[in-house]
Amino acid sequence: MIALGTGGIKPCVSSFRADQFDDTDPAERAKKGSYFKWFYFCINMGSFMSGTIIVWIQDNSGWGIGFAIPTISMALAIASFFAASDMYRFQKPGGSPLKRVCQVVVAAFPKRHAELPNDMSLLYEVDGQTSAIEGSRKLVHTNELGFLNRAAIVSSTDLKSASTDPWKLCTVTQVEELKILIRMFPIWATTIIFFAVYAQNSSLFVEQGMVLDKQVGSFNTPPASLSTFNVISVIIWVPLYDRILVPMARKFTGREKGFSELQRMGIGLVLSILAMVSAALVELKRLEIARSKGLIHEKADVPMSILWQIPQYFLVGAAEVFTVIGQLELFYDQGPDAMRSFCSAFAFLTGSMGSYG
Repeated sequence: MIALGTGGIKPCVSSFRADQFDDTDPAERAKKGSYFKWFYFCINMGSFMSGTIIVWIQDNSGWGIGFAIPTISMALAIASFFAASDMYRFQKPGGSPLKRVCQVVVAAFPKRHAELPNDMSLLYEVDGQTSAIEGSRKLVHTNELGFLNRAAIVSSTDLKSASTDPWKLCTVTQVEELKILIRMFPIWATTIIFFAVYAQNSSLFVEQGMVLDKQVGSFNTPPASLSTFNVISVIIWVPLYDRILVPMARKFTGREKGFSELQRMGIGLVLSILAMVSAALVELKRLEIARSKGLIHEKADVPMSILWQIPQYFLVGAAEVFTVIGQLELFYDQGPDAMRSFCSAFAFLTGSMGSYG
């Protein structure tokens, strides 16, 4: 149930909130650039509170109140969401994106041997300023992935038909939607590798911490609790990035956002590499100490402080700020009007695939 709820909330809440900004207004467009950062900041603030305050309450006051607090919080969130319904800007739903994607493939296949017209304006598109897809602007034809353009070829059979069947003839806009998804795929695939690194927070890093010295002063540190430093890193990096790095980068790049989405994702991927290098150096030192103490095959903690893991958690947190926020913003901005929630869900899917890997 949590998986279903999260799958419904995360991609929709990020895109729905971004829909509230008017792209034609420069002031609102600038605010939207900061929105995705603070959206992710709020997610991590929630993670920090649940991993510290809620856990402490559960341990000291019982599971009943520990579960009651997030339940009441969620109820208040839902109530406030519906209370403000009259204030929202709503995008008209355009129907199922998956269905439209399938229609393009099905319509293009029977016409795979058909010749494309020299004049691409002869490809099928509805008249007027708006597209046939509810809530979506028209997309301009592109020559890339030309085999998909066959879905918009008007055949003699289509001319004889009294009405247009989208399973046999698609608009240029519908074809371009699929092309956009295909262009996003290589970027999408690279972030799976990032989330495979991110997943080490709750697996490999914890296992490494279990064989280190967990005693910090008089406190015995649970290895899994160090993942809190990852969350703290995000909480530190988001305002640092938004208030300091972006204005500095803007002076050099001339971009309103400082860095492009792809540049941010690239920086995040480099930081994720450094996080794994840090983890590897800790492991090499641990093995060196274990050999010198004769603990290689012993079920005993190596006399090396678990606090040496903090840099790798901080680096993963910094990588998150650049990669995940850049990915969310890229998939929203590049996604067609009627596919933005779908594209956001597509982006979040990399997290589950990285964890599975």
